[in-house]
Amino acid sequence: MTDLAKFAAQGDTLTLPDGARVFAPGDESSAFFIVTKGAVRVEQTNSAGRTVVLYRVAAGESCVLTTACLLSGRTYAGYGYAEGDVTAQALSPAVFRRLMQTDPAFQQGVFESFALRVGELTGVIDDLLEHRTDMRLARWLAAAPTETIEMTQSDIAQELGTAREVVSRTLHTFESKGWVTLTRGKIIVDKQDHLRAYGAPTV
Repeated sequence: MTDLAKFAAQGDTLTLPDGARVFAPGDESSAFFIVTKGAVRVEQTNSAGRTVVLYRVAAGESCVLTTACLLSGRTYAGYGYAEGDVTAQALSPAVFRRLMQTDPAFQQGVFESFALRVGELTGVIDDLLEHRTDMRLARWLAAAPTETIEMTQSDIAQELGTAREVVSRTLHTFESKGWVTLTRGKIIVDKQDHLRAYGAPTV
């Protein structure tokens, strides 16, 4: 996959503190961002206030919503928030258009990133439509990089696009099975293999 980071020098450096809002619905895209440090969480919120995380933009990556806005001239349809202290290179719309027209490597990198994100979004939609929340939560817990997860149940609900009450009820069910241990502000994964097996999609 083409590394977009090599084009970062053609943009201006942008720094954002943890939690800063990068964009919101209705905003116009003012630049093509290439993240060099930290990550940007992209999420969608419906009219009832339910939020689901769509994807994260890590170092060396670009945002598919930003690309879509620059290519179509439309405004953002979701939210972007800095996770950790974020540094990014902001390529102006004029530079973005010039590179798209004159640099095949840049064009390929943009469309590769776009295609990758669309695939991820399809996976998110499939999970929301086809799989039970308890199975999705089991898979999410089993895939955690560490055995101890320091997140609130509200944050986990946001990750999965469901209600906090559903997450709380499911976690207590998992705890009764001995798969997790719940403490204040933490979830300890005790039986990763059991969670993985429970969350495996059925055919």
